[in-house]
Amino acid sequence: MQSANPQDTVRLDVWLWAARFFKTRSLAKQAVDTGKVEVAGQRPKPSRAIRIGETLRVVRGEEAFDLAVRGLSEVRGPAPVAQALYAETPESKARREQQRLQRAAMRDGYRPPEHKPDKRARRLIQALGDIDAS
Repeated sequence: MQSANPQDTVRLDVWLWAARFFKTRSLAKQAVDTGKVEVAGQRPKPSRAIRIGETLRVVRGEEAFDLAVRGLSEVRGPAPVAQALYAETPESKARREQQRLQRAAMRDGYRPPEHKPDKRARRLIQALGDIDAS
């Protein structure tokens, strides 16, 4: 993988942004600061230099990615280029797919209402809410 930076390291928050895990660099920095990113099992600083071959764990929403760094870049490019910067472990892919299926199964029995409740239905809903308050 060609590196946009002639050096062998890139800041962690810049790499996360360039690899398209976060929309902005400040969101990537905030994720690192709040402990949603681990490098080799340890909690890093946003300015930590990462190298090719290091392992990362990135938690984004309900998804957790276990990655190996395959390339370095300081610029945010197209998605295919960004996906070439890392390799996700097969266990991580399987775990994310299993979680996705579980979330879909939880939604399976839910049917949204066909229309908004009318005045009478709103009063009944409000009355049900008042029962819990007493």
